[in-house]
Amino acid sequence: MAKVKKREKKRTVECNDKNCPIHGTLATRGIVLEGVVASDKMDKTVIVQRSRYVKLKKYERYRPVKSRIPAHNPPCINAKMGDKVRIMECRKLSKTVSFVVIEKLS
Repeated sequence: MAKVKKREKKRTVECNDKNCPIHGTLATRGIVLEGVVASDKMDKTVIVQRSRYVKLKKYERYRPVKSRIPAHNPPCINAKMGDKVRIMECRKLSKTVSFVVIEKLS
């Protein structure tokens, strides 16, 4: 008797966003960064926070520094607050947004 493989249908969201790097026409280039979504209150935009340590030469210690980067959040990816994401540089989409979320890592 042959085994029948069941195929699970992946839940797909229709993406009509022209600024989607996967389904749209937005070209990405340059810097690739990873961070955690700190805010998702804006429409199709998230704030990605990156934390790192900087050495203080005078005191020979390290201090934590964070940077907050606004990034376009396509509907097919739909990253929520607390998600770890990978963002990539693209052309300017607005006054502050010049990055786009390309994938959710967790």
